[in-house]
Amino acid sequence: MPTQPEWVADCNCSLCRRLAWRVAYFPPEQVQIAGQTTAYVWGDRMIGIHHCPVCGCGTHWQTLEQDFGRMGVNARLLDNFDENAVEVRKFDNAQ
Repeated sequence: MPTQPEWVADCNCSLCRRLAWRVAYFPPEQVQIAGQTTAYVWGDRMIGIHHCPVCGCGTHWQTLEQDFGRMGVNARLLDNFDENAVEVRKFDNAQ
């Protein structure tokens, strides 16, 4: 990532809650994923949730069809990420 995020999303949907994600958004061209990931697709089938096949950590999400110009990255995996130094925006997506 070129910079640390200014804010991260804290979503309370069942998947994000279970994965303990804090999501930072970046344009896809600014993100470099090293190594292979495995995607999980659920619900409305709009995004693929990627995880490391070795350790199981959720790494990022990408849209499957429509390009929204951004992708979500698990900020807790970023080098030198300080959760206390960024704004946390709560997203109520529980169903």
